[in-house]
Amino acid sequence: MTERAKRDVRPSRRAFGGGVLALGGALMIGAVPGAAAAEGRRSGPGSGSAARRTMLRRGSAERAGLLAPHLDGLVADAERFLAPSPTHPWYAGAVLLAGRGGTVALHRAIGSAVRYAAYDEKTDAGVELPPERRIPMTEDTVFDLASVSKLFTSILAVQQIERGTLELEEKVAAYLPEFGGGGKQDVTVRQLLTHTSGFRSWIPLYREPTREGKLRLLWAETPANPPGSAYLYSDLNLISLQLILEEITGRGLEVLLHDEITAPLGMHRTRFNPPLSWRPGIAATEDARRPWSGLDRGMVWGEVHDENAYSLGGVAGHAGVFSRAWDLAILARTLLNGGAYGRARILSPASVELMFTDFNTAFPGDEHGLGFELYQHWYMGAMATPRTAGHTGFTGTSLVLDPTTDAFLIVLGNSVHPVRSWRSGSAPRVATADRLARAVPVRPARGRTSWFSGMASATTATLTLPHVTGAASLECALWWDTEPGADPVALEASADGGTTWRPVPFTTDGRAEHPTGTVGGWSGRVWHTVSAPLPGANALLRWRYTTDQRYVGRGVYVDGLRLLDAAGLPVFDEARPADGARIEANGWTRSAD
Repeated sequence: MTERAKRDVRPSRRAFGGGVLALGGALMIGAVPGAAAAEGRRSGPGSGSAARRTMLRRGSAERAGLLAPHLDGLVADAERFLAPSPTHPWYAGAVLLAGRGGTVALHRAIGSAVRYAAYDEKTDAGVELPPERRIPMTEDTVFDLASVSKLFTSILAVQQIERGTLELEEKVAAYLPEFGGGGKQDVTVRQLLTHTSGFRSWIPLYREPTREGKLRLLWAETPANPPGSAYLYSDLNLISLQLILEEITGRGLEVLLHDEITAPLGMHRTRFNPPLSWRPGIAATEDARRPWSGLDRGMVWGEVHDENAYSLGGVAGHAGVFSRAWDLAILARTLLNGGAYGRARILSPASVELMFTDFNTAFPGDEHGLGFELYQHWYMGAMATPRTAGHTGFTGTSLVLDPTTDAFLIVLGNSVHPVRSWRSGSAPRVATADRLARAVPVRPARGRTSWFSGMASATTATLTLPHVTGAASLECALWWDTEPGADPVALEASADGGTTWRPVPFTTDGRAEHPTGTVGGWSGRVWHTVSAPLPGANALLRWRYTTDQRYVGRGVYVDGLRLLDAAGLPVFDEARPADGARIEANGWTRSAD
């Protein structure tokens, strides 16, 4: 059963909204001490020799170019989910790792790696181990990554594409002739990697006792949708990709993982089927019993949780990799470096660019690179941008990479311990991602501080300019990153002293028109110059930022507010306000970031 089929239904994904930069091109990269990214320089993953070879070291938030209070808040937010949230803990414990550039500024373990001996379905309670038998979480605790394993299979596939042994647009049946049964003859390798093959989410392969029987089920599977016509996340895509890789290389997936990724990068605690000696350092998962599990296995600990992966001997394209936070940070740094880490290179920068490019533009809300999900606020939170890449795992794991800020976040939790029904949604992932996003500073456009809207959900913040006689137009700087299609930033005017408000069209950077008086989504992490004519001599003007109850972006900043007369001369300047002419802020604060 797939991660997404097993977890509670997540809110529907949102379409792109306003200000999206073209994917596959260069992006503005924020300043990172000691890394290649620099404010005002256009760059992509791995540009520059320093970026290609950046290696990890532990360091302070300041060294990482992050704001320390928000990193501290990240840990506090994560710890809240050790308590009922709202009925049961979301996880028994977790390992948190956050960094920027080559600096790991946060690496913290919370809670327990092993807390329960069993699950009591009659009382919906965990059977707790005696305190002396519980195992606390440590920074090096190893986790069953569940569907985060798909990223490794995808990287292995892109390596073969790079080497010319695998063609992205080739039909799968060209490599696996039996695959063409059931009407799948036109499915391509790209469709496997982007979940547009038409496969349904999963089938219970574990019910077939032999590998041959499992393959017969896969060969006979009929697509739920015509290939390329819809997005539908499916484990069967990555299982099929595994079979292709094993066919064209003559090596098992576990050997490919070791030889092509983990050994070159020094990821010494990442593998399929960890040995028994690792078990004390592995986080336990679920008391797997019917009816909530497909198999009766008892408390799963040190073996893969996913039933299909287990039935495939623990080695599967969709699940089965075990790893720790530091190893995943090496992988994150490698990809942000453009495919290299230290002396090792596992991908070219062009191949990494391909993995971070949206191939699903026909399916807004389901943006997907090759293996990587893109721009998904439901677990990336405010880190989400059109270039932010990541993946989640049903056991409670997640990895998020943001090339626009060179930041990375790993949250590894054992959220199915003792049972999968105790957790729902991705609240801890979103909370921690929001905190890391907030920890990346936004420098004021002018001076030492700017107005900041905050990042609270289900709120409205207003920033109202004073009424000044003779004002004919507005000029200011605007920076925004909001949940696309949901959280608008609006410029509004009132002719009746604030009783009613209507939109004011404006222009950014002298060329982009916003006739609705609103913007939203991703603005490129740069300041934009706003100009707007006032609709009347007595108009009162305000900025309004409204968020819904689900997710938020990094927020909105306004700076350099000025009202100009008809000749273009300032009649109000927030930097030098006249007596009695003050901005009224409701929910906005001055921020130096």
